[in-house]
Parts: sequence; structure tokens; C-alpha cells
Amino acid sequence: MQVARATRITVSDVLEYLAGGMSQDKILSDFPDLRPEHIQAVLRYAAERKKRLSELTVA
Repeated sequence: MQVARATRITVSDVLEYLAGGMSQDKILSDFPDLRPEHIQAVLRYAAERKKRLSELTVA
């Protein structure tokens, strides 16, 4: 289970909050340990993972 660096908040939780329509500002206010760069890192991780998985299914 991946977590945002120096927090106990999982990557999947952050992605689910965003997918559910929660704004980044709301996530940051609900989870004071998170910073904007954590959310950006979560999105970057998800994009890179999707790309890797797509490359595996094409090959």
C-alpha cells in the first residue's frame, strides 16, 4: 500500500477523494498533514502506473 510521503494517507484514498469530486483544497483542509505537493505526487504516481500498465498490455 503506497502512502503519501511522511503521512499515513494512502495514495488510493487521495485518488478516491479526487475521483469522488472532492477538491484539492477540501482534501488539504481535511488532512492537515498533506501538502499540495503530496497531491501532485499522487497524481504523478497514478499517471506513471497507468502508463506502465498500458505498455505491458500492448507488448
